[in-house]
Amino acid sequence: MSLPQTIVAPATPPGEGGIGIVRLSGPKAVSILDAVFVGKQLTSNMVSHHLYRGLLQKPDSRLVDDVMVVIMRAPHSYTGEDVVELHCHGGSQIMRSVLDLCLDTGALMASPGEFTQRAFINGRLDLAQAEAVIEVIRARSDRACRAALDQLGGHLSQQIYRFVAVLKSSLSLLEAHIDFPDDEVGTLELEPFALTLQSLRTEMEALVASFDMGRALREGLSVLLLGRPNVGKSALMNALLGESRSIVTEVAGTTRDTLEENLVLAGFPLRLIDAAGVRETEDPVEREGVRRAREKALAADLVLMVIDGSVALTDEDRLAFELCESDKTLLLINKSDQIQVLDLKTLPPFSGQVELSAKSGVGLEALRQKIVEQLSSDVAGEGVEDIVVLERRHRDALLQAISALNCFAEALVATAPFECLAMDLRVSLAALGQITGETTPDEILEQIFSRFCVGK
Repeated sequence: MSLPQTIVAPATPPGEGGIGIVRLSGPKAVSILDAVFVGKQLTSNMVSHHLYRGLLQKPDSRLVDDVMVVIMRAPHSYTGEDVVELHCHGGSQIMRSVLDLCLDTGALMASPGEFTQRAFINGRLDLAQAEAVIEVIRARSDRACRAALDQLGGHLSQQIYRFVAVLKSSLSLLEAHIDFPDDEVGTLELEPFALTLQSLRTEMEALVASFDMGRALREGLSVLLLGRPNVGKSALMNALLGESRSIVTEVAGTTRDTLEENLVLAGFPLRLIDAAGVRETEDPVEREGVRRAREKALAADLVLMVIDGSVALTDEDRLAFELCESDKTLLLINKSDQIQVLDLKTLPPFSGQVELSAKSGVGLEALRQKIVEQLSSDVAGEGVEDIVVLERRHRDALLQAISALNCFAEALVATAPFECLAMDLRVSLAALGQITGETTPDEILEQIFSRFCVGK
């Protein structure tokens, strides 16, 4: 079998910075370094994982940059191959020159995710860990980053391998009774056998339940500010963000489209959406904004229904109420710094209620706590040992494994032949193998690694 090509790519993002890193991986990584690097130490004498200073030069001895280099020799590297990193000055022209020098000396440009793909192929990471790399990079909050780092550290994989071990043990026991007469291996006791797999199925279901939390951490949750015009939605959005992002005036209907900004509360990445005020209008632009507000209300994870406590309830308030689902709506009574006229007995029952003043800031902290409580209860799962499933692909694979175990339980009750029972266990095993990579189709692998940036 031919050796893989040696690949190269920038490992740091484009732009200006103090340091830029160009990474090589493959069988010729060290020889390429030897051809372009001039320093006090020969590459053959360089100790793995140690930095050395020297010059990068073209074949005609023209200087490219003054650099620090490090060799990470196989198999003790990220990819499992010989890896070389060139730490040069972080200017775009320098990075381009260093990259061109490596390409001219025999390296090929890496495709997106190819370094991590080689780490997976060479057994440095399983597929679940490899997928966690991109989640760490894209994490939008500290809580999301911790969950991704746990997956990168193998927490999810260890749990899956434990499931696999139980299934393989059960399958081998079944196959022994299929291949050999009862007088050689004894009679199979089905009740403890069934209880073991029932317990396993329960653990899988608990892990699936953690996906709601995983989705929240990975994708973020949408929080919609809804209400009639001029109740203070834009002022409230600015107060929550801590900056003047939405236009605030005394003129009703200032916001005519949805405005979205990112916010992190208690580790939850949120998309805060300021919608157009809900009212009947003949203005085509404002009417379109109201239509979009209706759509956002249906799709939002949480609706903050804002009303003005200094005036009586209006027909436009009631119109906005009709767009809300009570179990995912917090009612916010704004302008608490003014004389309160609103009759609280006329308000519909939503999942929570907060009185506040977006202008003075009174009640904002109580609102933040209420938002976190509501979202936490909505996405709380019964994850196994606090492991969180971040990827929808992993959730779907677990559901397939659970479905196969359900079929096994039904077949057991129906006293189906052992061969049928064994088939159900093989299907469950194959589904779990898709998570760690043992049974993942090539086209799925290509899709996974294509999401990575070049150089990772």
